Amino acid sequence: MTVSYTLKVAEARFGGFSGLLLRWRGSIYKLLYKEFFLFVALYAVLSIIYRLLLTQEQRHVYAQVARYCNRSANLIPLSFVLGFYVTLVVNRWWSQYTSIPLPDQLMCVISASVHGVDQRGRLLRRTLIRYANLASVLVLRSVSTRVLKRFPTMEHVVDAGFMSQEERKKFESLKSDFNKYWVPCVWFTNLAAQARRDGRIRDDIALCLLLEELNKYRAKCSMLFHYDWISIPLVYTQVVTIAVYSFFGLSLVGRQFVEPEAGAAKPQKPLESGQEPAPALGDLDMYVPLTTLLQFFFYAGWLKVAEQIINPFGEDDDDFETNQLIDRNLQVSLLSVDEMYQNLPPAEKDQYWDEDQPQPPYTVATAAESLRPSFLGSTFNLRMSDDPEQSLQVEASPASGRPAP
Repeated sequence: MTVSYTLKVAEARFGGFSGLLLRWRGSIYKLLYKEFFLFVALYAVLSIIYRLLLTQEQRHVYAQVARYCNRSANLIPLSFVLGFYVTLVVNRWWSQYTSIPLPDQLMCVISASVHGVDQRGRLLRRTLIRYANLASVLVLRSVSTRVLKRFPTMEHVVDAGFMSQEERKKFESLKSDFNKYWVPCVWFTNLAAQARRDGRIRDDIALCLLLEELNKYRAKCSMLFHYDWISIPLVYTQVVTIAVYSFFGLSLVGRQFVEPEAGAAKPQKPLESGQEPAPALGDLDMYVPLTTLLQFFFYAGWLKVAEQIINPFGEDDDDFETNQLIDRNLQVSLLSVDEMYQNLPPAEKDQYWDEDQPQPPYTVATAAESLRPSFLGSTFNLRMSDDPEQSLQVEASPASGRPAP
């Protein structure tokens, strides 16, 4: 299920984010540890080969190759390419979430527009909202692996109560080469038109409002399907992946410790007779390339973030909980159009009926907030000039826009 840490960051405090670094589920460590260990192992193998197995001449050649690879790696614009790609993926990820169809607006309109406390009225309301939920189930089966595993066949959809056997026969009798998630929406419109003819929907305005909400709901189903159909162009994903792999492939060789070039450092003063020149100075031999490993963690982790959320309808830790959404939508929508239909609490005077300035009570934990003055605008406490002439009102000259003398 989705990893939520919102409560942990409700307040900005010292070390507030540090506690999040110790989590495993949904973490970057869980996503990246295999690639990280592989990179470390390959780096260690090359380092051992250079230090222990190569001859002096071979080391010289390897050092030249390493310097070339290091210069070449710096030519790859990795931050720009990867940053733009991840931004695009994150925006697409949030847009997909907002495209998930929720029946909340539609169920309120159904409850307000389709009248009748008898069996027929109840049947109409429940059938209309069931058609809407059926449309979302059909489109989620097309895009979400979790939902498809839950409803692998249409028989499972029937067994779950989203569709009757007669509706299934009609659904399957419609021949189309394309996805038929929209069929329940057409059933909805026909049933709503029938309810209008029967007087269950009392005017055309209510019918129009009902169909408008249905079209918004259907548009989200359609958008969700098209997000699944039209992906980020493959060429861009390939460019980013090749850029990251090439960068760290070159870094495996280029970031190795190698002996400094001959003459890389010269003595700062003339040598005395019989004195040998000091050895050339190079980079400090750290054995463990900390900065390179951090760079791998950041850039490869960035790519892993995009890999995880580019399709949020899979089974990763942070992918959308589509099955729970289906359960929630069915339960609240049926409750809204059936048990809650005209089931109102009595209208009573509120406790502030006779008060001009109602003030809800505070608890001891929040009492200090009641002492804060209300915000009246950023210029409320601005000090004005004490000169009374500055407050005189004058008429502006129509020609110049300046005050008339």
